[in-house]
Amino acid sequence: MELGGSDPFVVLADADVAQARYINVGQSCVNAKRFIVEEPVADEFVAAFTTAAAALKTGDPTDVDTAIGPMARASLRDTLHDQVRRTLAAGAVLTTGGHVPEGPGCYYPPTVLDHVRPGMAAFDEETFGPVAAITRAADADEVIALANRTEYGLGAALWTSDLDRARHLARTLDAGAVFINGLVASDPRLPFGGIKKSGYGREPGAEGIREFINIKTVWIGPATPTV
Repeated sequence: MELGGSDPFVVLADADVAQARYINVGQSCVNAKRFIVEEPVADEFVAAFTTAAAALKTGDPTDVDTAIGPMARASLRDTLHDQVRRTLAAGAVLTTGGHVPEGPGCYYPPTVLDHVRPGMAAFDEETFGPVAAITRAADADEVIALANRTEYGLGAALWTSDLDRARHLARTLDAGAVFINGLVASDPRLPFGGIKKSGYGREPGAEGIREFINIKTVWIGPATPTV
């Protein structure tokens, strides 16, 4: 049973600046939601991320140039906007977006929140829409601690140029899946599922197939029973 998540997107200081959040208007269980970035590259990351997000075209989803279509329904947008407002009221910084546009359709612009901390709505809650929450960390230890400071545990992305270090850190991330230098995705060849409030059990892969199997136990005693 997969129950959603608040996936961390961990960027260490030695990583190439990268971004991901707005696939399917941010309405995906494994979209990156909390971007946890080491301080030495945080300013560069925020600047590049904000520029890219602001350039995404919002509009008719049937238009090939559109990157951000409407959300599924008005209640989702209202909940998302409330999370943004509460996060800003708690001290986060808005770098782009963050408003409900006029006109028909449940549209919400690509939104980036910087200086998000634990205790703020965008950090503690699952944001199901085009909002990215960026949290700055002093070092790799704080990055991992912040990534794991959540009730959820579906997927996590880890970005670094040191693959040996990445293999070690992947073991410390509380998530059903960790993708190193790539976006979290489901694949029929791999088991998919989370921990904590992100669910239990697995689907796809050999482990997923076994979830649908009824194991039959047959016990055979001696051919000639002794009394």
